[in-house]
Order: sequence, then C-alpha cells, then structure tokens
Amino acid sequence: MSEEHKAIAQMRAITFSREYGSGGGEIAARLAQHLGWRLIDHEVVVRVARELGVSEADAAERDERTESLFSRILTSMQSIQPPVYVESSVAPILLTNENDYRDALNKVIKAAVKTGNVVIVGRGSQVQLAQRRDVLHVRIIASLERRIQYVMSREGLGQDAARSRILSK
Repeated sequence: MSEEHKAIAQMRAITFSREYGSGGGEIAARLAQHLGWRLIDHEVVVRVARELGVSEADAAERDERTESLFSRILTSMQSIQPPVYVESSVAPILLTNENDYRDALNKVIKAAVKTGNVVIVGRGSQVQLAQRRDVLHVRIIASLERRIQYVMSREGLGQDAARSRILSK
C-alpha cells in the first residue's frame, strides 16, 4: 500500500465548513463520491430529529437557525457563581432546547466519525472534532462576487436577491 493510501486509510472523516454560496457542499459531495465515502449533510438533521423525538421539520428549523448572541451569553453565564437570575421564564426553556439540540447533534457527529469514511458538511463538526488527528478539516471560501454568481445560478435569483440572501445567511 502506498503512503498516500495509508494516510487515507487512517483518516476517519473530513469536515467541510463553508461560506454560503461558495460551493462547499457541492465540493464535499464530489469528494465523498470520489473517495467512495458517505456524505453526511442533511442526514444529520434526520438523525438529530430521531434522537430528540421531534419532526424533521422542527430539527431543520433549529439546524438553519444559529443561536443568538444573547442566548450564547446566557448559556455561558450558567457556570458563573453565584447563579445569574433571568427574569423571563421562557429563557431557560429555550436554552434547554438549544442544549438538547446541540447534545443530539454532537452525538450524531461522533457516531458518524466512529463508523469512519465520512465527509461531514458543516454543523460545527470542525469545532467538535478539532482535536482529532484522524479528521481533516477543510474550509471553502470564495469572493462575494463568485458567491453571488453561484447563488444566482443555483437558486435562480437575480443579482440583488442573491446578494441579499448571502448577506442574510
């Protein structure tokens, strides 16, 4: 076995993070196909939904929404002593749901890596698996102009709509 094949054989996973419209998801899919590895992209949402016992639509909604800065601050303050009191009774429920989602997501990603030969697209996998030496991390970036062109062709949008969509993501 060549050195290149040995290195690939030891690799358990490749993670892809990308800017919206950079084509990173498409590149990840092509790589997975070329290597004969399993692509883990939307499948994560399906597995997380199953893990949490919620609908796929509910998991997809959570997947596409990033945690707000305010929510991240409140979450990080939970470990501060003395406890920080939050007046709204809604905040702890939202934080619990966010933590449950994050825990399920982490569990699904770890299980995928355990099986090996996977290409994982986004969902914080590059952060969760950062310390693993058997995982390669790839970041795909592109200029705003190229991303606009890509989104225009992929989603059938005009230039202004594509720019707006990219900036909102």
